Amino acid sequence: MVARMKFVVGGIIIIAALFWLGLVGFEESKAYYITVDEYRSMQESLAGKTIRLAGDVVPGSIDRSKTRMEFVIGSGKSRIKVRYVGSDIIPDTFNDESQALVEGSIADNGVFHARRIEAKCASKYEAEYKSRTSP
Repeated sequence: MVARMKFVVGGIIIIAALFWLGLVGFEESKAYYITVDEYRSMQESLAGKTIRLAGDVVPGSIDRSKTRMEFVIGSGKSRIKVRYVGSDIIPDTFNDESQALVEGSIADNGVFHARRIEAKCASKYEAEYKSRTSP
């Protein structure tokens, strides 16, 4: 009877631990998807949260000379400085005026720390599409 009780208690502890780990992992993987303009209006409420921020890379803002690459993304009149702190390779399509989606969080100094970068150059794909569909 005592041995059976040990297995029941051990099983409950294991199930509770797995549930807790799953819940914590789910919470950490959630990311709010917003534009730069939306970010400016919601900045205070997003502190400490993982955010997917969409905008266009401001021409001439990419600085690869520092230990961590920095650049600025914008939308309309709003601009946000971004520091890439991730370890993935930067996409080939990441350049001036490309559409970028960065995932990370805002630092205390107001700089957005991106752990992931996704980029596409709309004009490149648009030109390729037009050349394929033209007679």
